[in-house]
Amino acid sequence: MENRDKTIIKTSIIGIIVNLLLSSFKALVGMLSHSIAIVLDAVNNLSDALSSIITIVGTKLASKKPDKKHPLGHGRIEYLSAMLVAAIILYAGVTSLIESINKIISPDKPEYSKISILLLVVAIITKIILGTYVKKKGEEVNSGSLTASGKDALFDAIISTSVLASAIIFLISGLSLEAYVGVIISLVIIKAGFEVMSETVSDILGRRPDPEFAIGIKKLISEEPEVRGAYDLIINNYGPDRNYASVHVELPDIMTVDEVDQLTRRLQVKVFKEMGVVLTGVGVYSYNTKDNEAARIRNEVQKIVLSHDWALQLHGFYVDLSDKYMRFDTVLSFEIEHAEAVSILQKELKEKYPDYKIEITPDIDLSDLV
Repeated sequence: MENRDKTIIKTSIIGIIVNLLLSSFKALVGMLSHSIAIVLDAVNNLSDALSSIITIVGTKLASKKPDKKHPLGHGRIEYLSAMLVAAIILYAGVTSLIESINKIISPDKPEYSKISILLLVVAIITKIILGTYVKKKGEEVNSGSLTASGKDALFDAIISTSVLASAIIFLISGLSLEAYVGVIISLVIIKAGFEVMSETVSDILGRRPDPEFAIGIKKLISEEPEVRGAYDLIINNYGPDRNYASVHVELPDIMTVDEVDQLTRRLQVKVFKEMGVVLTGVGVYSYNTKDNEAARIRNEVQKIVLSHDWALQLHGFYVDLSDKYMRFDTVLSFEIEHAEAVSILQKELKEKYPDYKIEITPDIDLSDLV
């Protein structure tokens, strides 16, 4: 975690220095050439530098140790810093759009020179190198803010290329397109801001875990010989690389509490060591091992339940033949209300097993099924 924070801060500092230099050069060239497009490009670079400063502050705050009020740490602050970065990008885009529209209404004739053209070429190359570097580092250390900054820098390279193109067109034909290019630049910036904001809001709300990651945890748990299946995996994220999870495992009904306790501890160590996830809770479903009739009933019930498209999975099935009682969980899609689904299944199963008390627990499809 310490190396991760150092990488984020070091990369952000490089971004700040480069963006401040680019912003200064572009602002000077823009004012000398009376080019609104170049001035807006400079403002965009300045907002990038501010975004990097926010990323550093967010990383520092997120790395604070857990305390009494925040026992799971402060990692989610990184998501708030990414949201601030998105807000800055949106603000830069909206103000740029307003300024560009004003220049369309009251145009100024630009005065490009060979030096200004050369500086734009250098800025484009610099932004491509910076964007690629920052994005790569962000993906390496799983930093949303850093990855967003890298993507934004690559957007800037495209923006600067459009400014360069409009300057060349003006020098060749005398046709001034820079105010219209400014509108395009602004819309690209606004789009990028909305994308970063949307991604960050999803992280804060709690998105579905990466399918490969979730399936990897379930397969790891199911490798244990006693475990027939892993279900109801819930992963709570408290910042990048800070995941806490709970899961249900299906075990034979002959296992003792001591055996379940040993298995649970073994699973917790295994999942943390191989997946970096803290397994905070392991619930248990028991399955019948003593009667073939129980297995036959389970197969019949499963066939009835899974005949519906909205019923995705059945697990945790247990039947008591003497007391005429059965229970199970079924994973439902988001296309049907839980109460409606349970009512339909209760009716169908009661027709098949009128003497049985049937308990159905509806589950949400929290992670991709194995």
